[in-house]
Amino acid sequence: MDKYELKQRTKIFAHKCVKFAASLPNNKLGNHIEGQLIRCATSVAVNYRAVLLAQSDAVFAAKLSIVVEEVDECDFWIEFALDENIVMQEAAEPLLKEAKELTAIFIASRKTIQLKNK
Repeated sequence: MDKYELKQRTKIFAHKCVKFAASLPNNKLGNHIEGQLIRCATSVAVNYRAVLLAQSDAVFAAKLSIVVEEVDECDFWIEFALDENIVMQEAAEPLLKEAKELTAIFIASRKTIQLKNK
């Protein structure tokens, strides 16, 4: 997968998370998770775009670290919604799978760039 395909994949992930978040119950907890998930999911996509514009390996690694943190936060909020029994497993599972795959990709990329600069 090249960087442009990954750019599209992060954007699709953000869209799917937004739709998932919008389906949460309209109560205090649902609204809180909705806002948090929308914020971190869109941050994954926008910060990955910043990674692609990085002017140095150090900036690349730093921006990629933000992406890793944000996608892990998405994973947390989706799991939390499941733990609170406010979503169905079938709705959450594909997003959890994608969050874990993206996390693995970004961590591997960060390790590669860090090893290159040692």
